Amino acid sequence: IVLSGGDDRLWKTWGFPDGNILLTGEGHTDYLSGCCFRPSGTQLVTSSGDSTVRIWELWRRGCVLTLRGHSRAVRGCSWHSCGDFVASASTDGTAKIWDVNSERCRYTLRGHEDSVNSIEFLPFSSTALTSSADKTLSLWDVRTVSRL
Repeated sequence: IVLSGGDDRLWKTWGFPDGNILLTGEGHTDYLSGCCFRPSGTQLVTSSGDSTVRIWELWRRGCVLTLRGHSRAVRGCSWHSCGDFVASASTDGTAKIWDVNSERCRYTLRGHEDSVNSIEFLPFSSTALTSSADKTLSLWDVRTVSRL
């Protein structure tokens, strides 16, 4: 199964090798910039130009949580390997670490001088990697909200 999102504001799951669409979800009001399966495979996260991050239940095909806090478009998102945290990267120059269980922003990562274009957790660690339009990469310890 492959997951995609695009300018049509939809996310889709695709079956392979046939390439048929299995599920489609809608709810964002602007383009989807990122999407990622939860490690357990039961949910997914999407990021959008509408400045939100959304958590979706696959079996219901519905949004179960909308995370608001970025002031501009969100460029990317990812799940932590434990499945309890989501990260987002935004054109507002910040990245955020969201606690899915408490449904709130746990940390805001500040330090890039331009848009943060992507964020990924290093597997099984408290380290995140961000890339920015300021032409830098940063490694962060998300427990202390500091650059490494």
